[in-house]
Amino acid sequence: MYPRQPPAPRSRRTPTSWTPLSGGSPPYSCSARCSPCWTPRFVGVGLGSVARELGGPLTTVQWVSTGYLLAVALVMPLTGWATERFGGKAVWMASVALFTAGSALCGAAWSAPALIAFRVLQGIGGGMIQPVGQSMLAQAAGPRRLGRVIGVSVLPITLAPVAGPVLGGLIVRDLDWRWMFYVNVPIGIATFLLAARVLPATPRAGGRGPLDVTGLALLAPGLAALMYGCAQRGWGVLLAGAGLTAAYVGYALRKRDRAPLIDLRMFARRGFAAATASSFVLGGSLYSAMLLLPLYFQQVRGADAMRAGLQLAPQAVGTAAVSLLAGYLGDRYGPRPLMLAGLVLALLGTLPFAFLGHAPADWLLAAALLVRGAGLGLAMVPGMSAVYASVSAEEAPRAAGTVNVVNRLGGSLGTAALTVLLQHQLTRAPSPAAAYGHAFAWALALSAVAFVPALYYPARRNR
Repeated sequence: MYPRQPPAPRSRRTPTSWTPLSGGSPPYSCSARCSPCWTPRFVGVGLGSVARELGGPLTTVQWVSTGYLLAVALVMPLTGWATERFGGKAVWMASVALFTAGSALCGAAWSAPALIAFRVLQGIGGGMIQPVGQSMLAQAAGPRRLGRVIGVSVLPITLAPVAGPVLGGLIVRDLDWRWMFYVNVPIGIATFLLAARVLPATPRAGGRGPLDVTGLALLAPGLAALMYGCAQRGWGVLLAGAGLTAAYVGYALRKRDRAPLIDLRMFARRGFAAATASSFVLGGSLYSAMLLLPLYFQQVRGADAMRAGLQLAPQAVGTAAVSLLAGYLGDRYGPRPLMLAGLVLALLGTLPFAFLGHAPADWLLAAALLVRGAGLGLAMVPGMSAVYASVSAEEAPRAAGTVNVVNRLGGSLGTAALTVLLQHQLTRAPSPAAAYGHAFAWALALSAVAFVPALYYPARRNR
């Protein structure tokens, strides 16, 4: 076991002209992060059209979504090493280029296997955009402005559940499924060109060794198997993934010659461990709710996919409105009180879906989603800021890769658990409304678990 690590040294952060606070980052950072966030929801809406035109069975076409998610899982552990080895700007621009090229090739796909292969390429780029972008923003912001920077960077995540089904439905209805991918191409090209012009070069980290091939061989397929097993409820694959991931943990704890792919020594710091544990639990509750809420509006309230996306708009508005304020307050007062208040609001906003039965008023559900969204914004922003406040600037790339992996893993496990529960309840409950009520009650319980790591957050602001 690693000895307990002292607090991370605070390296000097070099001011730059491209932080969100100066107005330079959102045009390319947020636009690049929007595309990977909404593309999976585009594809979910358009899978039926893809199957009809390309002639493949739905079981094959389903790999259009699964292949992307597995590629994201495989590449995320690499982001810290790649950023330190080649520099943040180079890796981020390469990720945008891969995602854009993959989008163009997906739109031009001539068969289901070709589309699946191009989606894997798209996922390799998309899986690196978010963690690499987060680490660069954290390095540029410094501890005093970290919350405000993170408040801007979470906006694409909040808009995707609304924009994805709505835009995907419009594209499939009025254009062609290929435009679900082509729409990313001009955004990607503009983002790449603007980043090349505005984004300052980031130096490579000194002393970073060669790629940890053994760690990659254990962790990448382990994470992919875990996420695939959760998505498909394949218990054999899930156990294999858990075994590979456990083997990586043992390997990383014994490794002494150089830093492993994901450095477990960072978990010896209370702030980082609490923030990462919270990210795991919030990932489970957030991603599972992203599954439950649209299905509730479709199966219980009778909405189509596009209307269900619009009915989620109050949650996105609440999160977007509060995120910027939460970042400012976190910088001023510290993350713990905001995190606890956000969790309380998120729980209150979920209560009507769990306990009000078949036909609560539309205005009540909209108000509940607004409150839930405000709670998520109040919890997510200080939580994410605490991750980067607990590490030095040089450690930010590895911290970004670690927390994104943990968040995705929590999302996969939470979504799988609630999917199994919902399917079970739909066969036994007297009505779909009752089945969804049980599922939302379990989602409430999952969210309540986040109070435990939140109590270990720092109570004071970043210095």
